[in-house]
Amino acid sequence: MTTTHAVQLGQAPFSIPPALAQGGLRLVTFLPFQNLSPRIGVVLDDGRVADIAQEAEILKMILSFDPHSMLSLIASGEMGMVQIKLIVDSFKKNRNQVNPINEVKLLSPIPRPHSNIYCIGWNYLEHFEEGLNARADKGVKEYPQNPVVFTKAVNTMNGPFDAIPYDGTNSTALDWEVELAIVIGTKGKNISEANAMSHVFGYTAYNDTTCRDVQQKRHGGQWFKGKSLDGHGPMGPWIVPAESFNPDNVRLICRVNGVEKQNGTTEQMYFKIPRIIAELSRGLTLEAGDIIATGTPPGVGYSRTPAEFLKPGDVMESEVEGLGCLRNLIVAE
Repeated sequence: MTTTHAVQLGQAPFSIPPALAQGGLRLVTFLPFQNLSPRIGVVLDDGRVADIAQEAEILKMILSFDPHSMLSLIASGEMGMVQIKLIVDSFKKNRNQVNPINEVKLLSPIPRPHSNIYCIGWNYLEHFEEGLNARADKGVKEYPQNPVVFTKAVNTMNGPFDAIPYDGTNSTALDWEVELAIVIGTKGKNISEANAMSHVFGYTAYNDTTCRDVQQKRHGGQWFKGKSLDGHGPMGPWIVPAESFNPDNVRLICRVNGVEKQNGTTEQMYFKIPRIIAELSRGLTLEAGDIIATGTPPGVGYSRTPAEFLKPGDVMESEVEGLGCLRNLIVAE
């Protein structure tokens, strides 16, 4: 496996994950340094970023979506993706080195989700087992028969290379959880497992950054508040459409200051993606643009002996094979 590294905090990586070298799209939301308006882009294999709004204007193409909104692109369905591919094909023929990836700022692909991020807890058996003695709910001994679902607030969303805020007066037990995230593309309710994958727009890397003391002590073991502090959910660097990515057996790695803390594969997930989507959508409508984080492998900080937690100055890297690497500095507020 080839690792993707960021050139420096706040900037995008030079290297492109090799799994997409055969033409898969990398959909980003970015800020050109000369223009402070976020817009959709596509990262090419050569490191250039195609500015969809700009290129559509050059081609005089009337778009079926707002080129400044990833949620609008997702909601536009097949027509939007056809137009994206036409723009990218045209852009590839233009050899002007505009918007090199190391000279733009990548935001979360979905900077402001329209609803809370759905998260699946305990979806790796080893992660469930490692927390038996550490977590507050020690009465939970048997693995759940259905996916355990919680949510993270919208304001947790953070960029792939942005700082994660640390407030020592609120929490001193900030933990890491690297995850594969699903982005829903087609609205649905009571979706069957057989049809579940047709509702997936794409995939991205995610870290369910968690304040364990808030989660377990001050709020009685319930998860929402400890998982929902502002900026505690970096995502990106891009979304890869479902047609270009196989999520069945990809490696997830988390490093802190270059030291590997988590290393697992999605093959180890207990509840697979079709089951997750089917269970979550029972009686609950999933909307285009909804985000589902699918769980984390073992190696989190609170279950270690002694426990380990992030502190100001630490760098957390969250890598999903084929999708890229998040790199976030922990910064005291």
